[in-house]
Amino acid sequence: MKLRLLTLIALIPLWLRAADPAPNTPPPARTEARSENSLVLSAKYTNALTLEPKEEYGQVAKTFGWALQRSHYSRSKFNDEISGKFFDRYLEVLDPQKVFFLQSDYDEFAPLRLELDELTMRHGNTQPAYDIFNRFLKRFDQQYAYVTEFLQTNQFVFETDEKFQLDRKEANRPKDLEEARKLWRDRVRSEYLAEKLTVGDREELLGKFRTIGKFQFQTNQPADNWDQLTRFLTNKFSAEKAAELTQFARTELEGAQAKNSDTKVDALVDGVVAKVDARLATDTHGEIVKKLTRRYNRTMRNLKQFESDEVLQFWLSALGHAYDPHTDYFGKRELDSFSINMNLSLFGIGATLQSDDGYTVIRSLVAGAPAEVSKQVKVGDRIIAVAQGDGEFVDVQDEKLSKVVDQIRGPKGSKVRLEIIPAGADLSVRKIVSLVRDEVKLEDSEAKAKLIEFSQDGRTNRIGVIDLPSFYANFPVAGRRGSGKTTTGDVSKLLKKLLEEGAEGIVLDLRRNGGGSLEEAINLTGLFIKSGPVVQVRNPDGRVNVDTSPEENPAYEGPLVVLTSRFSASASEILAGALQDHDRAVIVGDNSTHGKGTVQTVQELGSFLADQRDVGAAKVTIRKFYRPSGSSTQLKGVVPDIILPSVENYMDVGESSLENALPWDTIDSSKYSKDGEISRLVADLNRRSSDRIAKDPDFDYVREDVERYRKAKADKTVSLNETARRTEIAENKARMEARKKEQLARKDTQPTTWEITLKLVDQPGLPPAMTNLWANSVQVPLISASVPTNGVSVNVNAAPPVNSTAGTDPVADPHGLDADDEFGDEGPARPPRDPHLREAERILLDLLRLNPRKGMSASRE
Repeated sequence: MKLRLLTLIALIPLWLRAADPAPNTPPPARTEARSENSLVLSAKYTNALTLEPKEEYGQVAKTFGWALQRSHYSRSKFNDEISGKFFDRYLEVLDPQKVFFLQSDYDEFAPLRLELDELTMRHGNTQPAYDIFNRFLKRFDQQYAYVTEFLQTNQFVFETDEKFQLDRKEANRPKDLEEARKLWRDRVRSEYLAEKLTVGDREELLGKFRTIGKFQFQTNQPADNWDQLTRFLTNKFSAEKAAELTQFARTELEGAQAKNSDTKVDALVDGVVAKVDARLATDTHGEIVKKLTRRYNRTMRNLKQFESDEVLQFWLSALGHAYDPHTDYFGKRELDSFSINMNLSLFGIGATLQSDDGYTVIRSLVAGAPAEVSKQVKVGDRIIAVAQGDGEFVDVQDEKLSKVVDQIRGPKGSKVRLEIIPAGADLSVRKIVSLVRDEVKLEDSEAKAKLIEFSQDGRTNRIGVIDLPSFYANFPVAGRRGSGKTTTGDVSKLLKKLLEEGAEGIVLDLRRNGGGSLEEAINLTGLFIKSGPVVQVRNPDGRVNVDTSPEENPAYEGPLVVLTSRFSASASEILAGALQDHDRAVIVGDNSTHGKGTVQTVQELGSFLADQRDVGAAKVTIRKFYRPSGSSTQLKGVVPDIILPSVENYMDVGESSLENALPWDTIDSSKYSKDGEISRLVADLNRRSSDRIAKDPDFDYVREDVERYRKAKADKTVSLNETARRTEIAENKARMEARKKEQLARKDTQPTTWEITLKLVDQPGLPPAMTNLWANSVQVPLISASVPTNGVSVNVNAAPPVNSTAGTDPVADPHGLDADDEFGDEGPARPPRDPHLREAERILLDLLRLNPRKGMSASRE
């Protein structure tokens, strides 16, 4: 019997997961958001649902458990310790914020903590998964009944000093139903206030009415002004309500104008605005109640559509995560998606989505794909509504992730609009993004470069910056031929071009690089070091294989800086660690890289059965990576030589933030000689960098963002006082405006920059230089003090492909798995200020002047 294995050499890029083939038709139009009848659920969704396991699930669970014991790197038996972790992870999957299961529920099921190993491996019993899940459904039914009545009867006044605890992961479970209802009440009040703050800034709305009203009086222009008002209101209300409010204002204004033609314009308009204000107060409450009721209805409907195999997916993935965060169970649906993902090409918008506490969160962006190119969306943004073309927005908060995927996907060239809460912003902040769907191609994620010329102190230096978003390779996958492109080949071409055009040093930017092919990481390292060890790979039995660079003559021996972040993972960490061990490059960036130092393989479980049935697959961690020095990249990652201030240094990002991550350890060092002299220069380089950063106003903003983020993260609550929240919003707006004003007024000297892509690399000379790099580009505050991002929305472990149900709330996403969506663009924005890249470039200039390599000019007079 042949065991089918697919080894994940390093890190499968996130955007390759859960990607369906491009649909031939747009997702069907949804009508519940426009229908009053949608507020009433049919009996099939409000009746109790009880799920039971199928007979064959016991054999599936046994086989999965056996595969873990046999293949996992730890070689751990499925014993009482694993059983306890299994139980805890399953409850966390269903109720991560501890708002549904009562303490009495936990006490009732707690004896299972030490019994799941016997129940699974000896008896093939998966009934506990369904008993616990059915109790979860019961508690949600109780929440639904309470919240829907509360929405209809409460007046929603926000004048006290109450606060809502956003992050309850470390909190106690409610002791009884009364305490649970208190949590449910606070949650819906927080949701109501967020919607109310979104609708107004009342003064902004009334100001829009006043401006258009005055213009109408003074010019008697046709309806275009009112159309403009309707479009503005559509960002706040449903399309019907926006049209209704516009018509109300127009009727009142034209009526007042006809009856009071001698009255001053300001007085007439103010009178109409007062009527509009009164109407807004009434309509706003009704609209919010309808919106939240629809949201809870939709969540109820999603849960009542749950099927038995989805519970099994939760259950066995929780068992996998008891071993480590990257070990999972793939049911047939997930395995099919995984096979599609490995084809390395897809249609879409280039974003990976994750459901987090009711929000659809952008977890990563495909470099070079439409979403990333647009600069309109960022990791951590929360999508709360989707519109097809110019159609009406449909609320997707608390929507099943797979259904959000269906709405965002669509044919190439079609437009999709997203309403988002920007990453770290107050819950009331909304932004409308219009994007055009397109095909995501591998070459859009390829390496690219810039040649930058600095003139300073009478000297001119040219340096190259190579942006490498992933380690891609030329190998066939799932029956498809490879792309023909390799990371090493492409970077070699860019290096050659940069050196031909006078580059004296190189910055290699790995900040967005989540990994990829181990072979390419080894080969690429060989462009910079002489033949020697790059990575050591340890098997569970202790055997160590050393992978070496075969190159005796590196392609580039000049000054080198590697820029990393908390999102640089797996193969990126192998490259950075090897270059640091060989003393070949200055590593610059966040306080460490991601810390994913493990290898996974996918084993189809049918291979273990006599009848070869398709019963899903196990993705199992089987090996660990170690640097040439013998230090593991697991958990600790690579610590840079020069650490830059960054909010990411304080975020729950990386392997160390994941439950049951494998430990850091060391093995014997391999034999190698150091290629460079970086270590003797690090202290001087650090001093120079620190002096610059202390005086750099952009890093002042970074430090300001850090302090605000740390305060918000420690607080874990949000105020339910409307006046206080509006004050915070106003202060944040003023802060952004002041930052914008200061940055735009700055007389920064911009270096001359040429962009070099692989399409241009073989052409003679340089393309036209890029101009006005920072025009209209502002470094905005990263977070709002009132919103602890780790509580509501941001679990930004964006680098490794966890494919995890852990930490996902089935109320928001009954499937619980990350899915891949893509969106297009209506034109790229100007590049933002990037103080971290700019400082890496300055460090390279320092390195050039402190240690020019033999045969290379340190400056060009």
